[in-house]
Amino acid sequence: MNGKRIGEIDYLKCVCILLMIAFHLVFFSEKYPLAKQWVYTFHMPVFLILSGYLMQIEKRPSEFLRAMAWIFVPYMVMETGYVAMSEVLPVRDKVDCLSVGLMLEKLFLHPMGPYWYLHTYLLCGLIYYGVFHWAEKMRLVSRLVVLGTGYAVLADACQLVSLPNALYFLAGVALRRSGMTFTSFFCPSVWALIPLVWLSADMANLNRFTLGGVAIVYLVASVLLSLYTVIPAGIRRVSDYVGRHTLVLLVFSPVFTMLSKGLVPLFMFDETGFCFLFVAMILTVTGSFGIAWCIDRVGVSPYFWGKKQMLQPFHPK
Repeated sequence: MNGKRIGEIDYLKCVCILLMIAFHLVFFSEKYPLAKQWVYTFHMPVFLILSGYLMQIEKRPSEFLRAMAWIFVPYMVMETGYVAMSEVLPVRDKVDCLSVGLMLEKLFLHPMGPYWYLHTYLLCGLIYYGVFHWAEKMRLVSRLVVLGTGYAVLADACQLVSLPNALYFLAGVALRRSGMTFTSFFCPSVWALIPLVWLSADMANLNRFTLGGVAIVYLVASVLLSLYTVIPAGIRRVSDYVGRHTLVLLVFSPVFTMLSKGLVPLFMFDETGFCFLFVAMILTVTGSFGIAWCIDRVGVSPYFWGKKQMLQPFHPK
């Protein structure tokens, strides 16, 4: 892909990250449990497929490890902070007694909150790099089998990742290595809406770890891609920008989804929860970008992201 941005992929990343934020807002998600279950069927699988597809392993070991280190640093900072705050804030995965051992266990073995994705990304990426360079003379299918076996060991024997999540990452790797473009496999089609509705009507399929769930992942991506060319150009530019900065939202959004709980009493008048959703989403997105902007301005980005500036300029036209 030679470093060139793919608008359709950034758009998919934007949709998925915004859905992740929306359904991490407890006040809203508890009002729509079926919608939450449906969204959870596909939004992180799409992210994992894209992660495997986009990961670049055509680097020297030192360069690749440096890139992984600059994913680990924000992960380490925010996961440690999340665990610490979980002792005092009313979160579902509440910590009763902090200790160094607990911090290390959550950081390296069983992360809390949405940061499990970065943990999975790091582990799957490191094994991917190791297998494809160690077994570079093997046929592609053989390397994929070895990689899948490595993920099975990581999941079942070591219990460090979820095997289905690792397999979605593997699917992205297989797609990239096959030489197919993302949009030629996930063919944009509005007609995919018909089987999507049919499958989604059966609760048994609302599980990303079932065959029906896998089909929903494919069909949702196909439907969303079919909409990319018809959405207004201004919205497309915004979605492309957000899609280029999903790491910022993934890292900082938990701060604001927690803070948003303080807004709940102000929106009790709205039984639908959509007024709360609108305000909380704006707070979370702008707040996350605001933190990234501040980090850029004060010169901390080289020590947090490993780059001089994280936020790229936004071009409205």
